[in-house]
Amino acid sequence: MRRALPQARRRDVLGGAALAPLVAALPCAASAATAIEVSTPMPAPTWALLQRELLDANAEACKVFYHRYFDERGYLLCFERWGANDGPDDAIENVNDWPLLHALGGAEVVKTMYTQAWEGHLRQYTAAKTVEVEIARDGMFHKEFCVQLDWQHHAEEMTLFNVQGLSDPNSPRFIDRARRFAGLYMGEDPAAPNYDPQHRIIRSLMNGSKGPMLRKATALDWVGDPFDPSAFFIEHGEETYEEFLAHYEEYTDVVGDHPLNLFATTLALNAFLITGEAKYRDWLLGYVDAWAERAKANDDLLPSNVGLDGVIGSSAEGKWWGGAYGWGFSPVNPVTGEREDRSRVLRTILGFFNAYLLTGDDKYLETWRKQTDRINAARRTEGGKVQTPTMYGAEGWYGWKDGLNQTNSLDLWWFSMKPSDRARAPDHPWVAYLEGRNAAWPETAMRADLARVAEMARAEREDTSTPDTRLADARIEFNPASVTSLMHAMMGALHIARPSWAPTAPNAGGSPLYARLRYFDPVARRAGVPEDVAALIDGMTAVETAVTLVNLSPTQNRTIVVQGGGYGEHRISAVSIDGKSQPVDAATFTVRLAPGSGARLVLAMDRYVNVPTLKFPWDR
Repeated sequence: MRRALPQARRRDVLGGAALAPLVAALPCAASAATAIEVSTPMPAPTWALLQRELLDANAEACKVFYHRYFDERGYLLCFERWGANDGPDDAIENVNDWPLLHALGGAEVVKTMYTQAWEGHLRQYTAAKTVEVEIARDGMFHKEFCVQLDWQHHAEEMTLFNVQGLSDPNSPRFIDRARRFAGLYMGEDPAAPNYDPQHRIIRSLMNGSKGPMLRKATALDWVGDPFDPSAFFIEHGEETYEEFLAHYEEYTDVVGDHPLNLFATTLALNAFLITGEAKYRDWLLGYVDAWAERAKANDDLLPSNVGLDGVIGSSAEGKWWGGAYGWGFSPVNPVTGEREDRSRVLRTILGFFNAYLLTGDDKYLETWRKQTDRINAARRTEGGKVQTPTMYGAEGWYGWKDGLNQTNSLDLWWFSMKPSDRARAPDHPWVAYLEGRNAAWPETAMRADLARVAEMARAEREDTSTPDTRLADARIEFNPASVTSLMHAMMGALHIARPSWAPTAPNAGGSPLYARLRYFDPVARRAGVPEDVAALIDGMTAVETAVTLVNLSPTQNRTIVVQGGGYGEHRISAVSIDGKSQPVDAATFTVRLAPGSGARLVLAMDRYVNVPTLKFPWDR
């Protein structure tokens, strides 16, 4: 990754001559202490037109989708049932990425819809009850949180909530829930004793608002009440209820801590970002530190079971690789009759990323580098190809796949910006663009997302399903929101979601926003770029970010607040345009764009030095 961000690079992307906008210190439009005025004309770049088109197309497609699949209460129109395959966590996943779309600058109606869906699904699944599954007989949600499930599924449920504060940080309901949800895992709710502070463990793989499961799980716990699946689309291919039960027959060992529980750290992160109270930060770092210590004690591999006594493997017959979703978890798939490898350990890096966001301490990334080194040290050569394992059991490593293990390696580099981390990671079209090797990427990526929006809208029109033939997960993959290119281009952000942003990262849910920059509209008093404004980051290093801002309106001035990091965690020391530098020394600054104007700004930055916050710039 080069350190210099030359003006010639802007010409490569936008075409035309260099710009020379006026830089001046002006009265502050928000809380940002520095204001910059841009008045040099910029012919509308193609990427900017595509960006605004994509924001609008996303919003329009989401409106059609919402009115088809949700009612006026915000209830998902589906057959309600309990289960890890198709249960309450899936309902709200149908509007994944909608908060991100709004936070980028999408239409206000997007926020209205996803807020209604969130509130509606809480009521819907609090009212929905089981008959045979004991834990959910009084409601699948209790205190607005799932009564008991694993954090692969809790994280999917929390995908919307964990970014809801980006556009609505002052919502009393959000603030209350952020505190309560975090408290479920910090020992603050006596009715939900999920956490043991002495051993720094979450006491079971299965946990929630009614506490941990401290017995063997049954297939019924995972699958839910009997039903006839023949009338529904079934994502995993089961044809009978008996096959559903067979799918989860081996998912019994849930007592004790599992790395999946690291996803719970985002609840504490939410509470810290909105309140600033140290107890949330301290709990998060203490819990992640405990897992880092366990990995170090286990030859640099995160164990997949920690017993109730805090001893690695003690709830899994002494096997550090034991337990459901553990390193050695390869149950039989009843549809195929074959064993399938289902370790979820490598999905759990978000806990360490959350700790890094709060501290900038490289030790949290080093835990994962060492684990990757251990996996790659076990490589073998078969048929002339290098293979590395994905699983570990009584006979040692297994689950071999071609190539070195590079899981989350691009994400690690994104955080550290170290050349050594870049050398360990594969290539990616967006990264190639940032490195000056793929100038066509902005247009190519946004056109691809526009095509996906259109394809999902077509699929919705052709869908012949009815509410009584749809399970909660039936339409998740047809959610039209397509924001990956916008997140990369506008915010320099990761999109750790379903599907994941990079081919080497496993699918995950429940991620907060990890971004290099973020924007606010001080006139409309909302998150996102103002109307007519487009933004393109074309270079990122450890100490600089280069972004072009353009106002496409031929008649109206636009004002935008630029923030370092998704939560103001980066300090912007100075901003330069054509070599003319203006000091900032703050997390934010304001840019005033004359009609039809634009500029490329190079921001000097000190990353991860500020206390992160969800508060809007004018509320700090």
